[in-house]
Amino acid sequence: MKTTRTLGVTALALALTVGGVVGTATSASAAPKTYANCTAVHKVYSGGIAKKSVTKNKVTSAGKTSYRALKGTVKKDDALYNANKKMDRDADGIACEKS
Repeated sequence: MKTTRTLGVTALALALTVGGVVGTATSASAAPKTYANCTAVHKVYSGGIAKKSVTKNKVTSAGKTSYRALKGTVKKDDALYNANKKMDRDADGIACEKS
């Protein structure tokens, strides 16, 4: 009886340890990457990083606003965009876009 109880406690401790390690690894890998500048972004995503809801690039020239198709490889990911939002100069929902 004593052996059974000891094995049960050992198995529970092992399960909690393994579960804790797996949970920590998942949390660490879920953090979106923050890029230093647009050159670094363009090496991975040539068209920039956009919110999932963005379908067109807003371009303002000479006081007129127009909308153009997205160019290059645009990564649509809200968390990644929010981590790199500082690089969206025109606040159109696309960081480091090519117009």
